[in-house]
Amino acid sequence: MSEEEPQGEAGGFDARAFLERVTERPGVYRMENAAGEVIYVGKARNLKRRLSSYFRRKVDSPKTRAMVSHIANVEVTVTGSEAEALILENNLIKRYRPRYNVLLRDDKSYPYIYLSSQQRFPRLAFHRGARRAKGRYFGPYPSATAVRETLSLLQKLFPVRQCEDTFFNNRSRPCLQYQIQRCTAPCVGYVDEERYAEDVEHAVMFLEGKSNAVIDDLVSRMEKASTNLEFEAAARYRDQIAQLRKLQQRQSISGEGGDHDVVAVAAEGGMACIQVFVIRGGNNLGNRTWFPQHSDGAEPGEVLEAFLAQHYLDHAEGAQAIPPEILLAEEPPERELLEEAISEQAGRRVRLATRVRGERARWVELAGTNARTALESRLAARTNLLERFQSLQEGLDLPDLPRRIEGFDISHTRGEAPVGACVVFDHSGPVKDAYRRYNIRDVEPGDDYGALREVLTRRYTKMKQGEGELPDTILIDGGRGQVNVAEGVLEELQITGIPVIGIAKGPERKAGEETLFLSGREAGLILPPDSPGLHLIQQIDGEAHRFAIGGHRQRRAKSRNTSSLEDIPGVGPRKRQALLQQLGGLQGVTRAGVEELARVPGISSELAQRIFDTFHPGG
Repeated sequence: MSEEEPQGEAGGFDARAFLERVTERPGVYRMENAAGEVIYVGKARNLKRRLSSYFRRKVDSPKTRAMVSHIANVEVTVTGSEAEALILENNLIKRYRPRYNVLLRDDKSYPYIYLSSQQRFPRLAFHRGARRAKGRYFGPYPSATAVRETLSLLQKLFPVRQCEDTFFNNRSRPCLQYQIQRCTAPCVGYVDEERYAEDVEHAVMFLEGKSNAVIDDLVSRMEKASTNLEFEAAARYRDQIAQLRKLQQRQSISGEGGDHDVVAVAAEGGMACIQVFVIRGGNNLGNRTWFPQHSDGAEPGEVLEAFLAQHYLDHAEGAQAIPPEILLAEEPPERELLEEAISEQAGRRVRLATRVRGERARWVELAGTNARTALESRLAARTNLLERFQSLQEGLDLPDLPRRIEGFDISHTRGEAPVGACVVFDHSGPVKDAYRRYNIRDVEPGDDYGALREVLTRRYTKMKQGEGELPDTILIDGGRGQVNVAEGVLEELQITGIPVIGIAKGPERKAGEETLFLSGREAGLILPPDSPGLHLIQQIDGEAHRFAIGGHRQRRAKSRNTSSLEDIPGVGPRKRQALLQQLGGLQGVTRAGVEELARVPGISSELAQRIFDTFHPGG
């Protein structure tokens, strides 16, 4: 028997008898094991020729040999064309998720920026899901982080409101956004419709990638304001122009416009990484990373082909989200077929470009560099922190892989010296230079909700003013009540799209018995005790508790050592320090007599008597 002839039996499956009756037409095949489970789905221009290749005596791929050994049955579906076969193959892969196919993780829909353009004073907002509301949608953006960064930037450039309508309609005075110059307070009539419409128009032009047109318009307005001696308005236009030009230098593809995705793949060590840059209106909206499952042994071109089919042929956001051009770092095995099927899905021509020059070549190279870097990082942390982040995303069904988590805890002793703490974790571990402690000042002792509200407000007000980086997940020590407090603060500050997780300890506070409460979900969730995602939560929560209690103990000790002395007239910082050092702390001061107190340098007999009387009011 030659190497090209099919083997008679493969894993108990009579391949020769099957191949004698299979058609040569295009179609899709499903391979099943003895339990009836679909283990592989494929397509073919010629079903007979393609299926025969699996059952030859010599098969080079170990993965293919292993798969063939489990085949107990093969089902065939004939299609009218190759493009139809490709679409059906993709649908079946998503339905059965076979163990030998290269698979993408179940994808969440892309986020958008929503503008309620039908309203008198439109608002901008984070949006994910079906686009049913009246208004305009801009995107898609590759991640929630990219949307939040763009919304934050828009507030600085063009102060269009981002609050919910219920919040807007019930204001009697301006909110914090007006005070930090992120809104013009249309809710209380501080800006007229014409001026507000100008900011909306510029925001829309910016989101459409027309930054140059925005700058031209702002220059014209600046010159007009200057001519009319309206120097404050001219200065505002000047600052907007400077910010836009600075942004263009960082974000734009020089000399290039239009919409396209840039896709690159890297494969090494039995893993693969897909990197996609989203370019809209010539602006880089950000990038997104995928690590396909079952990619061990697959060639980069095979991984790329599987990604293009699964990502674009069943795009969660519909045809509008597919750009007219997709730049590829290498040519997939069946580029023309993919191009035909994706064009059919989009309802217009979509070009898959592999040989590009100039700036487009630079972006393809950048996507490839990012894919290799992400893969190297994934391989290095395969069993470590990154897996915990991924497990957390899967366990809580979060829409995006968390990249920066902030954990909060409040520590006090019966309401004394309360301190709030914030710790920050990313994929490299604790980001200790971003840790912060907050001495609670404006709440009643023991009011944990009020303390949390104060800490979150102070933390994220600073970030809204441009100080620091917003997280994409917030972790709080507490249950549903604490989560509601956090949601209220975020709504007040108009920060959207950040999941809040509350950690409620079990009755005996044992590790592994925590109940997790998520924003937007009523029921609590318990992760398995061996879940790497739960271990990450425990690690962050423990770090926040450690950091908070350390701050509380320092504040409490300082308070107990100084509070009584601070209330005594004539005892300033230097004399207070001298008393504590000479007499061995506050306890020594309280036990000392008048003569002993007077021997401390700087303490007169009169002041010594006053100090003694403070601690011994009965004489």
